[in-house]
Amino acid sequence: MPLRKPKNIPKIPKTQKKKAHTALSAIPLKKPDKLEYICKAYYLYDEKLKKQFCAFAIETLVEFTSFAYEVSVEVIREKNIFYFIVTGLKARMDAIPSIQPARNELLFEDLVGIYVVNVVKQDGAINTADYKFNFYMKEITLEKEYKPKKKNNRHFCSFEVAEDKFSFAPDLT
Repeated sequence: MPLRKPKNIPKIPKTQKKKAHTALSAIPLKKPDKLEYICKAYYLYDEKLKKQFCAFAIETLVEFTSFAYEVSVEVIREKNIFYFIVTGLKARMDAIPSIQPARNELLFEDLVGIYVVNVVKQDGAINTADYKFNFYMKEITLEKEYKPKKKNNRHFCSFEVAEDKFSFAPDLT
């Protein structure tokens, strides 16, 4: 006895995925300032690829003990303005768990001059910093750190230059 053929196929709803641009226009809820993330800038030389990068590491202040987590970040780049939209945390498959913060390293090539870095949370809160990259002098300077004018904006991310993580090609040192 054959099964009846359906006349119309039912549609399965797709899971909701927030787009990065919606976080930029969202208005956050009124909450007190609480430092959750640190954005570090440094130079990084990749031995395998034999390339020099400018790296931004976004990491949590909270350290995790049982699992190793990675901060999920979507990147929007417009000339000399970066938007790093923090979308959440995801577990990494490490064999040995260790006590460490969740982090994500974003690599870019050929950054010279002043760049505006915006770290945006999913609820719409935004923190901004201006970095000046001078590869020829092998230095990165944090020009200023501020909160853009936005309703209910709060301070959740600090910015710094991690000079202890600088690495250059062997012929450049």
